Amino acid sequence: MKIAQIQSRVYNDKKKNAEQLKLYLEKIKSERPDLVMLGEMFNCPYETKQFPLYAEEEGGETWKMLSHLAKEYGIYLAAGSVPEISEGKIYNTAYVFDRNGKQIAKHRKAHLFDIQVEGGQHFKESEILTAGDKCTVFSTEFGKIGLCICFDFRFPELARMMVLRGAKMILVPAAFNMTTGPAHWDVMFRGRAVDNQCFVAGTSSARDTGASYVAWGHTLLVSPWGDVIEEMEGEEGYIIHDVDLKEADSIRRQLPLLSARRTDIYQSENGAEF
Repeated sequence: MKIAQIQSRVYNDKKKNAEQLKLYLEKIKSERPDLVMLGEMFNCPYETKQFPLYAEEEGGETWKMLSHLAKEYGIYLAAGSVPEISEGKIYNTAYVFDRNGKQIAKHRKAHLFDIQVEGGQHFKESEILTAGDKCTVFSTEFGKIGLCICFDFRFPELARMMVLRGAKMILVPAAFNMTTGPAHWDVMFRGRAVDNQCFVAGTSSARDTGASYVAWGHTLLVSPWGDVIEEMEGEEGYIIHDVDLKEADSIRRQLPLLSARRTDIYQSENGAEF
């Protein structure tokens, strides 16, 4: 499977962001990617006040554009995430479309990014967003793939659940910032890949020092052995790599971490499983 990860700049113009995506897809089509992945809030500035202004219902203009592009280019399109409005509530939502433009997965960010780092970043998604409540895994011709959004990946339980449901790769559209990025980006992605013996693809927007929220960038792809296959810096661009999801099976046979789990002892004092 050939995966392309696009680290694009996010403009204050939804149509410009859409046009930029089309230019990237045209640019990389000769490399014939099977799956193309975008970053978190790829079409909307990462500011809580902007989310209601950019939000659309499932099936809206952006959704239709993404579905059309997936079909036009014959790709699986893991379309980062976008603000979604449903029944008056706003979600940070990731859609996935198959080669025919059919939606095959949808994940609403379940762990909202509410942080206050002393001397660093302050952000509170819950002021505007509603949390999702699902673990998301979808099927492709190459195998099963998990999907979560940025802060979701901080929680190892969710990554493990995706793997127990068959995921050989986890896609994480994300927007770490200049405080959390240098501190945790690499170590977290490598750690989740090692613990779950799966590929992990983290895709960010490009760094824009003029934005109110400055993304770390550093889109990366990690192997089931924990090796960083490639990692970008903060610039706009993309990376493309061939991966064989069967490598996850091979690693799991050689180092049987998942099959050797002791679920009989992973319990709290009151008997609840961790």
